[in-house]
Amino acid sequence: MKAVIITEFGGPEVLQVKERPIPAIGEEEVLIKVRAAGVNRPDIFQRKGNYPAPEGAVQDIPGLEIAGDVVQTGAKVDTVKVGDKVCCLLSGGGYAEYASAHHNMCLPVPEGFTFAEAASLPETVFTVWDNVFRRGKLKRDERILIHGGSGGIGSTAIQLCKAMGAEVYVTAGSEEKAVYCEQLGADHVLNYRTQDFSEVWQSENMNVVLDSIGGDYFSKHIALLAEDGRLVHINAVNGGKVELNIFKVMQKRIVITGSTLRARSLDFKIELADDVLKHIWPLLGQQYRPQVYKSIPLVEAERAHRMMEMGDVFGKLILIP
Repeated sequence: MKAVIITEFGGPEVLQVKERPIPAIGEEEVLIKVRAAGVNRPDIFQRKGNYPAPEGAVQDIPGLEIAGDVVQTGAKVDTVKVGDKVCCLLSGGGYAEYASAHHNMCLPVPEGFTFAEAASLPETVFTVWDNVFRRGKLKRDERILIHGGSGGIGSTAIQLCKAMGAEVYVTAGSEEKAVYCEQLGADHVLNYRTQDFSEVWQSENMNVVLDSIGGDYFSKHIALLAEDGRLVHINAVNGGKVELNIFKVMQKRIVITGSTLRARSLDFKIELADDVLKHIWPLLGQQYRPQVYKSIPLVEAERAHRMMEMGDVFGKLILIP
């Protein structure tokens, strides 16, 4: 099969198409002919050498989410069969013509969805559901602040939070992106290049902040949060070291939490997949629509990475073998 390989750590040019053996599957695994693969920020971190694949996962083929056809099943697989159309979260190996996955990680391609749309779901939906709703415990009528609303995580979080009845505040990097976030359902949007969210929304008393920025945003979030507020970290692009006034946390009873998904155990991911199937899949196509910005041939993965790093992507980029 053809696969996109990280030949060394570095810029997008290190991604090269190579021939690799089709993955062998275990007795609880399935082999999937990949029809579409999602591109995510962690793929870029892995390419740069900052986000290694967990032990046992494919180390040099990026890609955390795919959609395609089941073409082979292991001896103990009883949840899917050959010919089923599925999408699933992977620990790696998605930038290829074939990928293997545990059968309990396979979710059905939603009715009416293309493979590209289905491939855009797992990484962002799993991340948002686990962090915003399970860890952040967002409830109906609460206020949530989401940064980078036009990206994959942001566009997913806006729609799911609105579907659950929350009031959504969003930052975006341009007026065009701000309009896009409003079209997704955001209630309040500002351009962070021209306005300071911590000043504009200083009296809004956020219940949850989904923080992918870190750095100097940390103290701003502590100030913005209401009593019993929850600060949830999923990244720290401005730096992981922050200054914390513990008395402010105590006075407001703020919960500070966060997570990464890739290195979590298979048991955890299977339990999360069941939760997503129960709570999110019924919303798909109705209160949530996948945001596929562009589909790009798999062999042009380098171009996809350059586009993502330039920051002009609305929603998700998808690779097509």
